[in-house]
Amino acid sequence: MSTASDRILDAALNHVPFDGWSTTTLRAAIAEAGVAPALGRALFPRGGVDLALAYHDRGDRAMLARLEETDLTALRFRDRIATAVRFRLEAVEDRDLVRRGMALFALPMHAGDGTKAVWGTCDRIWTALGDSSDDVNWYTKRATLSGVYSSTLLFWLGDDSEGHEATWAFLDRRIDNVMQFETVKAKVNENPFLKPFLAVPNRLLGQIKAPVGGESLFPGRVFRK
Repeated sequence: MSTASDRILDAALNHVPFDGWSTTTLRAAIAEAGVAPALGRALFPRGGVDLALAYHDRGDRAMLARLEETDLTALRFRDRIATAVRFRLEAVEDRDLVRRGMALFALPMHAGDGTKAVWGTCDRIWTALGDSSDDVNWYTKRATLSGVYSSTLLFWLGDDSEGHEATWAFLDRRIDNVMQFETVKAKVNENPFLKPFLAVPNRLLGQIKAPVGGESLFPGRVFRK
């Protein structure tokens, strides 16, 4: 059984291409969903931006459900990441909904919400794929994937190739770039001549820990004994 917020979001999707993720869209959706106006405003207190974030969250949940149903064991890890990103993009019913969302999150007052949404998507992907890092790598993995996901999303929005094949090829190239960078980074860390120069930076980075539960409003912490 759908919730009131689900019914409002479903109704909103027909209005977003015309009125964007806006208060106008929210009002129309609340009326069409048959939800009391006071309840609708309570569910989406910031109006269109909360509606857009709810839509983004729905796409994330659809991606996770598809990942759970798919056997990825035969794939290389880089291909598992590519599959997850592809599933996330394929969860979008209408690219105009995403375009409107990007226009909203490009506004200075909502840029932080957009960044947080992308970071959350990438965090969900890494978690679903079994990432167990608890140090600075927790950050770098999500930051790197955020860059890959964002650039692929922009490419996908303008891709008219059959089956979005050009997008999937673009995604593979971006992941290959990341893998090449990781290879170079590993070689630098293993270089005996560079180790003395990296000792202090690596020691400082080693103090950074991944977030634990709800201990912080920020995506991580510095560990102090």
